[in-house]
Amino acid sequence: MPHQPFGLWPSPITPRSLADDLRIGDVQWDSDGRHIVWLEGRGSRAVLVCADSQSSDAPRDLTPGDMSVRARLGYGGGEFCVGHGYVFFIEGGSGRIFRQALSGGPATPITPAFGQAAAPTLSPDGRWLLYVHSDDGEDCVVLAPADGSQWPQRLITGHDFFMQPCWHPAGDRVAYVAWDFPQMPWDGTSLYVAYLDMSGPTPVAGEPRLLAGGLDVAIFQPTFAPDGNTLAYVSDASGWGQIYVRDLANESVRQFTDGAAEHAAPAWIQGLRTFCWSRDSARIYYLRNSDGVRRVMVQPATGGPAQTLSTSEGYTWFANPSASPAADALAGVASSSVIPTRVVVSSPSGTRVLRRSSGELVPTEQLSVALPVTWPTVGGNIAHGILSLPTGYSPGQEGPRPPAIIRIHGGPTDQACASYNASTQFFTTRGYAVLEVNYRGSTGYGRDYMLALRERWGICDVEDTVSAACYLGEAGIADPNRLVIYGGSAGGYTVLESLCRAPGIFRAGICLYGVSNLFSLAADTHKFEARYLDQLVGSLPETVNRYRERSPIFHADLIRDPVALFQGAEDTVVPPAQSEQIVAALRRSGVPHTYQIYPGEGHGWRRPETIEAFYMAVEAFLRQYVIFA
Repeated sequence: MPHQPFGLWPSPITPRSLADDLRIGDVQWDSDGRHIVWLEGRGSRAVLVCADSQSSDAPRDLTPGDMSVRARLGYGGGEFCVGHGYVFFIEGGSGRIFRQALSGGPATPITPAFGQAAAPTLSPDGRWLLYVHSDDGEDCVVLAPADGSQWPQRLITGHDFFMQPCWHPAGDRVAYVAWDFPQMPWDGTSLYVAYLDMSGPTPVAGEPRLLAGGLDVAIFQPTFAPDGNTLAYVSDASGWGQIYVRDLANESVRQFTDGAAEHAAPAWIQGLRTFCWSRDSARIYYLRNSDGVRRVMVQPATGGPAQTLSTSEGYTWFANPSASPAADALAGVASSSVIPTRVVVSSPSGTRVLRRSSGELVPTEQLSVALPVTWPTVGGNIAHGILSLPTGYSPGQEGPRPPAIIRIHGGPTDQACASYNASTQFFTTRGYAVLEVNYRGSTGYGRDYMLALRERWGICDVEDTVSAACYLGEAGIADPNRLVIYGGSAGGYTVLESLCRAPGIFRAGICLYGVSNLFSLAADTHKFEARYLDQLVGSLPETVNRYRERSPIFHADLIRDPVALFQGAEDTVVPPAQSEQIVAALRRSGVPHTYQIYPGEGHGWRRPETIEAFYMAVEAFLRQYVIFA
């Protein structure tokens, strides 16, 4: 532990190094079982990269430098699929789907430039591309020839939203998830299967059949077994997201997983996966999330004991598993609190790293290990979180305690977890403790815990955040007089509302593109969240008083603690006006504050220059108002 005061430790993690890190997205196999393709974010641009799993050749970029692979339907996701020697991807500028041969050559558009596409999936014979499309507020499932020879045709309509379409191995039917306003995909969705009439020039869908789900049950990731005999999916009907397997011959359904653990993820974006079938349909690989730690499990499809898939690297978080169609190998995205994100392939011969998101130049012993923690909150309830301490510091030891940053995740239906968080390490290596709060309403702790936030946003999250501050002080973990509350988007809302409702608890607040006016959010946000507040706060106009009571802008005069606000100039989810109204109120009240708006940025930072400038500004703010105050 360095001899300098907490908060002023020399750190090997600089704002510039954070700006240079890559963002690793989805990972998929080609149908040959040899080539692996993943999505790699580099600054404001995203690139598809291909590696040969049977060769020592270096990975190579697939997409040209003047393109960025990005799906813009809702919050994005589901940017590409791979099969039969091609990758099909959404180009961010036009929204068109392009086809690119893995062997090289130019990318060719196969869909017209209108609306937004997501979650492409190639038919087993390679002839047809199935995907979700949205245009002028109407969503549908679309079918297009994989060679672009015909105009795309609507295949499935009739719902406000669609997600996760998939093919049966025979190519004669498709499964998908759908839902309608005011539901969100974690509130209640339905699983459908539709048979296809293949007799004409273009397949036509028959009447869809409802298989599972409803208004109070969320369905996630339908996936047919490679042998075509069964359909697996995740349902939270039991109170936890468990995998179920449906026999397509006799239509029997059995629960495959059990226990107080989560096997799905909140479907904020398209293209998420938490399980996959082995190539011979004999096993299911799945991710089991318990207390923010997610491990890979493998279990016989017919039942039997589950085993943890062993890896020697100590990973504690995995995402988007993808099984090889030709061998016993599993690809995915892996990390831990001290291991930056990697693309890995695990097989009986060991685990191979294909790509690292950073240079990994900081020794792991200088990084902080994430610890799941709980603490008592209002009404005898328990709140959850992830605690990271400065290296070498133990609570209760003699001497000064470190300042602490209490981080609030976005969503608010999300979860802080034991994955690598470069931002957290930026602070802990400088001598801050960091507590990431999974307040009531977060996912990962069962459906009841998530539903606790219904009509209580601005109450449960604030109560659990304030109780987290008390916990850090009473447990001797951090200096109770130097606590900082930090959050973005929905987390930024909790920052502002907590500063209003509990002045003096926090020495300062850091708010990134935070919601300040619930009326504006309900009126101006994008389609995906257009009715989200019906669940979180209440429907309008019936609960108009509740919206006013819980909008920070209407009681911003209660804020007394210094605040730093950061905003993207092109943010369409939380437009700059939301931050600017708070800034005006702080100015009228004479509250110390700083405000920075970043041109070219939306709902989050992508440009390296923005990321570097942001962390420099945050560090300067903390030194002025927390360390040297």
